[in-house]
Amino acid sequence: MVQLNVNGRLRDCDAEGDTPLLWVLREQLGLTGTKYGCGIAQCGACTVHIDGQPTRSCVRPLSSLSSKEKIVTIEGLSADATHAVQKAWNELDVPQCGFCQSGMIMAAAALLKAKPRPTDADIDAAMTNICRCGTYNRVRAAIHLAAGQLQRKSIAITIQTEGGAA
Repeated sequence: MVQLNVNGRLRDCDAEGDTPLLWVLREQLGLTGTKYGCGIAQCGACTVHIDGQPTRSCVRPLSSLSSKEKIVTIEGLSADATHAVQKAWNELDVPQCGFCQSGMIMAAAALLKAKPRPTDADIDAAMTNICRCGTYNRVRAAIHLAAGQLQRKSIAITIQTEGGAA
């Protein structure tokens, strides 16, 4: 039995140490937004954040994790789909089939946290997820849109905390 910190809650998990995190999330915790795509960390459909870093959960064994690490799945990114990346994805109608999109969104959110104003080259380097539908141009546009939204939100918060009106 291992305890994991998933989406801000400590959760008990009972599985063999070599069980991939993906299967614990989906089968034991019922968090099915994280998808199985390839099982070899190539496609990115299984991307979650572990301590803020995008991680392919299909190859991360349970034995390598502890309750000290903060795991965030697509369900934990935003309870009501109001994260800037999720909003941009919806506004630009990024997904076609949608299968890879939770992993794409998680990778994009991590990118924007690390680089709030990414260039196209930054996006190309960070977004290694595979989309069979080929929505890469919309993914890039949505990341730029989300970056702008986050920048405006940051400016508004700064103005409010400095005593001005937003």
